[in-house]
Amino acid sequence: MESPKQLIEVGGVPLIVRAVEAALASAAWPVVVVLGAHAAKIRPLLARQPVLITENPAWAEGMASSLRAGVDTLRTFSRALDGALVAVADQPAFSAGAVARLVAAQRETGRSIVAARYAGRLGVPSLFERKHFAALAALTGEEGARHFLAAHAAETAAVDLPELALDLDTPEDVAAFKSR
Repeated sequence: MESPKQLIEVGGVPLIVRAVEAALASAAWPVVVVLGAHAAKIRPLLARQPVLITENPAWAEGMASSLRAGVDTLRTFSRALDGALVAVADQPAFSAGAVARLVAAQRETGRSIVAARYAGRLGVPSLFERKHFAALAALTGEEGARHFLAAHAAETAAVDLPELALDLDTPEDVAAFKSR
């Protein structure tokens, strides 16, 4: 990408702001935003948002390092939190409605993990009960929690959210999305 993808505008709003607003409009609280390589460019966009911002100095390691930073921030914030929602900024269809569907599935199934399902696999956004925080904080690698979800399939409820299959990872993705 020529610039940080979190700054790509959809409907005149940067993806990071859209994701934060969707999270804030949901049952998720507190909202933690993990910033990496482009923190200095992104942080000003969040100055008026009621979120906890943490910087991930190990961002070059991959997505798991951001997950670790977010979980560490939640653990520091409160010992009473019962779970965490993990989401990313590059899914333009991410919404408070998607979060509500995940929360409803967790309540209905009692499963300790609930994940969006699209493109034939489980992914983000995902909900994890607190009992998984230590394992999430120990993850390494580029893929974040994808392998964790696969390894814990018996504990995971899937929610079909096909609209979230679209993520903006390349200039071609952005061009295709904007031409729709």
